[in-house]
Amino acid sequence: MFSKKTAIMLTTLFTVTGAILSGCGSSNAPAESANSSSANATASAKPTEISLYVTSSQNVKDFWNTVIPKFEEQVPDVKVNLVFTASGTGAQPTYDRIVAAKQANKGSGDIDIYEDALSAVTRGQNDGLWDTLSTDKIPNLSKVDAATMKDVANMAVPYRASAVVLAYNSDKVKTPPANLDELYAWIKANPQRFAYNDPSTGGSGNSFVTTSLYKTLPADAFHNSDPSMVKQWDPGIATLKELGKYVYGNGVYPKKNQGTLDLLASGEVDMIPAWSDMVLDQVSKGQLPNSIKMAQITPGFNGGPAFLMVNQLSTKKEAVYKFLNYVLSPEAQSVVVNSLHGFPGIQISNMPQDVQDALKSTASGYRTFNIGALDKEVNKRWQSEVAAQ
Repeated sequence: MFSKKTAIMLTTLFTVTGAILSGCGSSNAPAESANSSSANATASAKPTEISLYVTSSQNVKDFWNTVIPKFEEQVPDVKVNLVFTASGTGAQPTYDRIVAAKQANKGSGDIDIYEDALSAVTRGQNDGLWDTLSTDKIPNLSKVDAATMKDVANMAVPYRASAVVLAYNSDKVKTPPANLDELYAWIKANPQRFAYNDPSTGGSGNSFVTTSLYKTLPADAFHNSDPSMVKQWDPGIATLKELGKYVYGNGVYPKKNQGTLDLLASGEVDMIPAWSDMVLDQVSKGQLPNSIKMAQITPGFNGGPAFLMVNQLSTKKEAVYKFLNYVLSPEAQSVVVNSLHGFPGIQISNMPQDVQDALKSTASGYRTFNIGALDKEVNKRWQSEVAAQ
């Protein structure tokens, strides 16, 4: 059952000024969350082992450590081995390993499922890495918003979503900035009280930087991976350079998403960009004080789903499909909401009614950016022109 505590947190902590979360539409009839024949497999049969590679924060690791045993209990003929790396630069070596294994004709490189953001879906599509998915293989894909699947060419499973928001100390900040211009003005008026992490080490800092670079660009630029776009970032780079002397430590950029949350928790800063699920999780555990609230600017920071991709060269796809089908079941998706404090990857209409009621008023106003390999260029320009000044 959807916990009352989570419902209260979602409705009281999250100030929303953006659009309703995409994906709240109709769906096909629910499919079984796991293959019933698998549940009847004999205990003595050796299960098929599949590997799941994830690079994220501790709360996501906790999520998988909850969901995987539930799946294995229902489907004893499949064992999932979680290979977890803390957020930062850990995802790129895994991606490179998949590419290298393919180029060397060494199959999957023992990587069956890979978790990453939208940009990795696009890069992997160009590199020919991902399996094309369908409801024939994964029936519960029918619960996912069709537009989301179209955006990833049916090559990824969106299993959870989160938004980057402003997290702030409400004891010090009575009215949070409503847009990017107001945020810049607040940073300048309150020197050393704002921090964002190195964008190469965590998505919240990357979102702040990317949103700044695209502030004056048209909406179609958010889905343009043409290298010519890099020159159009000049005004945003100039703004970030100017802000350097006003942010925490006169230009100190903590590592990872948790780095800025630690500064907020200790009172060293009063406002940061942060992932909504991390804020909700840490407030619920007492790691952040109850004075920490969230607000979304308009237009919103970029955010969106985390994706699971199936290695095209995996030799264990039948087992992989069973697992992904369970991940998209309302049972597993309820763990996303209740324990991970995120938004479900399936359409909200497929969730229990109490979850639907709670999420209806807390839908995020984030925007999705799909700039492919340009994401690397964002980090390069920031490192050489902003951090190095």
